[in-house]
Amino acid sequence: MKVHVLERTQVLPIPIEQAWAFFSTPRNLALITPPELGLRIREPFDDRPAHDGQLIRYTVRPLLGIPLPWLTRIERVSAPGHFADTQLRGPYARWYHEHRFETDPAGTRMHDRVEYALPLGPLGDLMHRLVVRRRLERIFEFRRHVLEGLFPAPQARHPHTAAA
Repeated sequence: MKVHVLERTQVLPIPIEQAWAFFSTPRNLALITPPELGLRIREPFDDRPAHDGQLIRYTVRPLLGIPLPWLTRIERVSAPGHFADTQLRGPYARWYHEHRFETDPAGTRMHDRVEYALPLGPLGDLMHRLVVRRRLERIFEFRRHVLEGLFPAPQARHPHTAAA
């Protein structure tokens, strides 16, 4: 089983506490996931902010619109700087996603690192090359775009020039 890694970094123009409040709220995942993936949190659901041992059940439609259950466990929570989620059941043979937040002069630097592997051996490797890698890259690009809309950078102030 080949483990792949996807990393993305984005600076959000908000304080780290605000970034943590947004990303540690599991229901916000649906806001930053492309609608075509059909991500739905399944009830009953522990609606508290991310905490060690929290289980989250989703339904997701990653391929051909077929709904699949996805169960993740939140772990290694260290507010406001880090948490991880691990797939316990779902479409991947392995899924481990670290979320890191650091104070940055422009706000908060957010870093995602996903370690993942596909099932089905050589067929999974082929699917990774043909579909999965690009799909994951598009998901993270969608997130970047949505986050830029939710947390827009302040407009640069231009000095006014007086007319002579």
